[in-house]
Amino acid sequence: MKVLVIGSGGREHALCWKISQSERVEKIYCAPGNGGTRLVAENVNIEASDLDGLLNFAIENSIDLTVVGPEKPLVMGIVDRFEEKGLRIFGPDRRCAQLEGSKNYAKEFMKKYNIHTANYRTFNSLDEAIVALDEFSYPLVIKADGLCLGKGVEICDSREKAVQVLEDILKNKKFGKEGETVVIEEYLDGIEASLLCFVADNRIIPMESAKDYKKIYENDLGPNTGGVGCISPSPLFTDELEEKVKKDIIDRIQYGFENEGFKYKGILYIGLMIVKGQPKVLEFNVRFGDPEAEVLIPRLSCDIVDLFDKTIDCTLDFSHIKWKEDSSITVVLTSKGYPNNYKKGYEIRGWDNLDEDIILFHNGTKYEEGKLLTNGGRVLSVTALGKSLKEAKEKVYGNIDKIQFYGSYYRRDIGK
Repeated sequence: MKVLVIGSGGREHALCWKISQSERVEKIYCAPGNGGTRLVAENVNIEASDLDGLLNFAIENSIDLTVVGPEKPLVMGIVDRFEEKGLRIFGPDRRCAQLEGSKNYAKEFMKKYNIHTANYRTFNSLDEAIVALDEFSYPLVIKADGLCLGKGVEICDSREKAVQVLEDILKNKKFGKEGETVVIEEYLDGIEASLLCFVADNRIIPMESAKDYKKIYENDLGPNTGGVGCISPSPLFTDELEEKVKKDIIDRIQYGFENEGFKYKGILYIGLMIVKGQPKVLEFNVRFGDPEAEVLIPRLSCDIVDLFDKTIDCTLDFSHIKWKEDSSITVVLTSKGYPNNYKKGYEIRGWDNLDEDIILFHNGTKYEEGKLLTNGGRVLSVTALGKSLKEAKEKVYGNIDKIQFYGSYYRRDIGK
């Protein structure tokens, strides 16, 4: 069969890498892909948001299965477009994708179905938002409503900072249309965890747990990023916590899906904050997380294409998903200046000189005139499996310095 993977990051490289191991697959395309996906797929110069171009390519090349990596095409309705033409595509439809496309929509859903989350209010008026700050204590959280590539969330520890953030989003249009509405919410003080799930016709089937590291600097300091490291499983996920998450969150989400008349098929990412042992939902994503994909996908011991097919056909069951016992870790090498301004185009050396048991996923690279170059803020995800987290960490940190490019940076405390 022929498979098309949409996207250009580490998540998409991980998907292509795993799909290439399926005996059912004869050809993989990645649109637009990156310097790493070219090693396991044929890159196609079509942007992930070019729905017409992707649809035409899938029809002209008789694509049997399309797998959508990033959120934007899902929110734009790519699944609806492909299904109208009778094409098989893995991901939720446009209506379901609003759970990520609008933070206010997601919060309203949580409120309606009594899913534990932070208290919040929503505004599109700057003056009203500033007045409402007096209703919250500090720190508080301000979120742009739409898609901001993981950078639309600010933690504000003073009124002065909060006013500045509100002005940046609502007055100065920092995120354009994606920031026409803001959500102000209480700050939850706890430990973050990521729970990714397959969803087959509204039935939620959790994967193994993961812990994402979002702050750019060690000890969780500095601004938020799209994620600069990840481990799986998360040591937080005890049997007791799993039971609470199922009863208080998953069961209620599933009931909500049914009650709303959703036909959810694809991935649901539940971003959690564990506050004094109690799970609360921070956000929903409607696709694999990145870097969560880079630690979860290598732990799968079954054919991922079978899982995609069974999800689309609504026959997926818990027993179909097989996991390795190993722990996994990924550490992300970033460009100097990320998550703010950074330059691209620096040559990367040593990436092809790593130990055999290192899996290198490319986030932001391009291959040009025989050289691998930086092409993003997050550049490479250095990944390993081990019988313990300690063993996996030793592998990654024993190899990561072999990779060299100007201004490269990584956190040394992932999995600490």
